[in-house]
Amino acid sequence: MSRRWQALGATLRRTAWQAVPTVIGVVVLNFFLMQALPGDAADVMAAEAGSATAETMAQLRQHFGLDLPVLEQLGAYLGHLAHLSLGNSPRYNLPVTELIGARLGNTLLLMVSALGLALGLGVLLGTVMASLVGRWPDRVLSVLALLLYSTPGFWLGLMAIVLFSVKLGWLPTGGSASIGAGLSGWALLLDHLRHLVLPSLAMAGFYVAIFSRLTRSAMLEVSRLDFVRTAEAKGLHPLTVTLRHVLRNALIPVSTVAGMHFGTLLGGAVVIETVFSWPGLGRLAFEAVMARDYTVLLGILLMSSGLVILANMAVDLLHAWLDPRIRLR
Repeated sequence: MSRRWQALGATLRRTAWQAVPTVIGVVVLNFFLMQALPGDAADVMAAEAGSATAETMAQLRQHFGLDLPVLEQLGAYLGHLAHLSLGNSPRYNLPVTELIGARLGNTLLLMVSALGLALGLGVLLGTVMASLVGRWPDRVLSVLALLLYSTPGFWLGLMAIVLFSVKLGWLPTGGSASIGAGLSGWALLLDHLRHLVLPSLAMAGFYVAIFSRLTRSAMLEVSRLDFVRTAEAKGLHPLTVTLRHVLRNALIPVSTVAGMHFGTLLGGAVVIETVFSWPGLGRLAFEAVMARDYTVLLGILLMSSGLVILANMAVDLLHAWLDPRIRLR
């Protein structure tokens, strides 16, 4: 047990030190990428107003600090970050931290639900496929995984809305809660869960296919190793061999891929949240792009990068817990 805790501590220290230059690089790179994009918030405000004079445009850019040289804007932005501030949004005239904080919980709830659903179903289906390799359940599930892999998430979401919301009327079409229902307690929780089902399924479909195929191949590879033959020769129950010896070691590559796809989940949240009108960071990022509100977009990118880094740190800790021999020298 002490060896496992030593592995966890060493992994946590290493990943924490690696995260510092990564965050700095992300901040600087995202800032210059935003500067390379055409237009700014002043252009959008002028277009929405219908017309604007050159003096009005100059005043708007001066008010938001858009007329400063690029390096001065970068210095001002880094100064805000040093004071744990992401600046103010020209579009909403609110602190960016307040805007992100209001929607971060919804996005995390959607992502954790989708990832948990994808991992649970993927590992379960992959285990069944590996245990019955070559038989008809393996072939049927392989075809199903191929279909899920090749189906776009937005199309799956739209078809789910048509079937479960329009035709059957079982689930709501969008949003995170029923507006004006006045629910509380368990009724409110059940209402949130009903709104969460369809976007979670739509986001998880693609990853169920990935995790099931990866679990199947990893378990087949592990099952050929000597320690598995030794466990079988000792007379252990086949279910014990599968769960404690084969599946546990097969989870290492699966968890690695899950950490790598965490950032992809964040990117896919933009589409899923738009389809289901889910009030999360994805929709906020889309609105920020349309409004050229690059201050909000920088904050969302920084927050997303931090979430991806934390997810990969969690994966490293999981690897050290599953196998204390894992070390990165």
